[in-house]
Amino acid sequence: MDEFYFLMDEEIASKIEAELNRLKDESNSKAVFLLDKNGQTISCSKDTEGYDKTSLGALIAGNVAATGGLAKLLGEKEFSILFHEGENEHIHINLINQKFILVVIFDESTSLGLVRLRVKKAINNLIPLFKTINNKKKSNESKPIFEDITEEDIERLFQGE
Repeated sequence: MDEFYFLMDEEIASKIEAELNRLKDESNSKAVFLLDKNGQTISCSKDTEGYDKTSLGALIAGNVAATGGLAKLLGEKEFSILFHEGENEHIHINLINQKFILVVIFDESTSLGLVRLRVKKAINNLIPLFKTINNKKKSNESKPIFEDITEEDIERLFQGE
């Protein structure tokens, strides 16, 4: 499991959620999700109760993985933007730093151009938050979790003292 979730404090989680809500509002979209590459939901915008997040995440992650394989067959590093156009709803998928997937679901009440413009802005606002989390991860990696526990502490624990 990615340590990302354990290192995301409440303040950063709130900022990510606020950015997703801003993207939803400014692009006039129906829903916005931030997933990891495995399809796990990291955060989502308001008004997403009607979506099966687990299935959506798994299918989108599979889609991104399959498209990644296609990109390699064509000699590309990756296809960072995917777009699916339906009769009523459309999905814009953006790969961020090869780690995260930003998903925007929208309908005919907005345009792909507006969604793409607002997604670029949102990604520019999200990347510094990801860097903050990554820096926390690096600082935690340098500190052994059991560094202050001695052999005496362990023996006392097992002796019931």
